[in-house]
Amino acid sequence: MEYQQVLPAVFVERPNRFVAICMLEGEQVAAHVKNTGRCRELLTPGAFVFLQYHPAAGRKTQYTLTHVKKGDRLVHMDSQAPNRLLEEALRQRKLLLPGLGMPDIIRPEAFYGESRFDFYLERPGERWFLEVKGVTLEENGTVYFPDAPTQRGVRHVAELRRCLALGYRAAVLFVIQLEGALCFSPNRATHAAFADELALAQKEGVSLL
Repeated sequence: MEYQQVLPAVFVERPNRFVAICMLEGEQVAAHVKNTGRCRELLTPGAFVFLQYHPAAGRKTQYTLTHVKKGDRLVHMDSQAPNRLLEEALRQRKLLLPGLGMPDIIRPEAFYGESRFDFYLERPGERWFLEVKGVTLEENGTVYFPDAPTQRGVRHVAELRRCLALGYRAAVLFVIQLEGALCFSPNRATHAAFADELALAQKEGVSLL
């Protein structure tokens, strides 16, 4: 996947979780933020950011904030991109998921009962449900998820555990949206319930990738 018409800018403020005010070529512009996490360590006044020029009918802004610089590191801010990236990699057969191999059926936004998962994957003899989480929070080489409490995330992991009992396989895939990460950890300090649910899921057989 590629971003077209990307322009460098400087972050000013974030009046709400969906909008960033940035300085672009000497003018203040509003940009859509496609990441509803806190991102407090990333979106700081004066931070260098990249905006995609994306005018379209019905949009409130003409720009989308796609990346931010954290020191020398470029952090990908688009929380919708991990799903797109995974689907593209699977369909082009460029990614081998441990324990699954190459799925023959790839179905995004898959419903099962009252649950909706990011992906349903299938190959002979195996059926998987998969949740994808983008990770942008980094401290001293360790990356953490989530950067804000996520009851939705807790529910997703609990639903994956229930799928195991019905004969499905299940996984949570964490996509690290920056380079140079040394290790991953659930962010217990921010949301202990998510860390507990993830540990229980792993113990019961949900794969963490």
